[in-house]
Amino acid sequence: MKVISVNRGEARSVAWRGKQVKTGIFKYPVDSPIFLGKEDVVDDAVVDRKHHGGVDKAVYAYSEDYYSFWKEQFPDSDWSLGMFGENLTIEGLDESEMRIGSVYQVGEAQIQVCQPRQPCFKLGVRFGTQTVLKKFINSTYPGVYFRVIKPGEVQKGDELNLIREESASPTIAQVYFLMYFKKNGADELIKKAINCKLLPNGIRETINKTQG
Repeated sequence: MKVISVNRGEARSVAWRGKQVKTGIFKYPVDSPIFLGKEDVVDDAVVDRKHHGGVDKAVYAYSEDYYSFWKEQFPDSDWSLGMFGENLTIEGLDESEMRIGSVYQVGEAQIQVCQPRQPCFKLGVRFGTQTVLKKFINSTYPGVYFRVIKPGEVQKGDELNLIREESASPTIAQVYFLMYFKKNGADELIKKAINCKLLPNGIRETINKTQG
């Protein structure tokens, strides 16, 4: 896996249902390295600290591989890397291979797979239409939130190298499946996710509720 773009954004006010709301989702590529901190990316806007940033959502990454799919779905959107609000646009990122708790080296930093993204209306603001939300959920391309185990700089061209795999943990794709799609016969996977201590409590509670 290779970093194709590092992205940051400034807080921006946008109109939403007759009100002005602030968001940091408008992120764009930068030429200089970005610094991954324990709770966020330095100099990157995180407006809603309740739902973004923090230890379990310090860095968001999205796969460059999916951009062609989305451009076909929304050809009139104002496209650039960072479109999904990601700090790292990564070539070859695959949610079906990334296990909760696994640790990767990228640039100077060490990052740990934490959870899939749960989209909110601000993704629709970026795309200029809220129809993207349902399509995003049904696409099974959620991207990955990482914890930062060792802070450090990351730049375009850096490789993600697996340094510790949690082979007993569910993958990001499996967790996302359990969060949004209720299926019979998934008892063992549900049990694995609920018992995975490296998965945030809120996600485990969501899975428990939606599968009950």
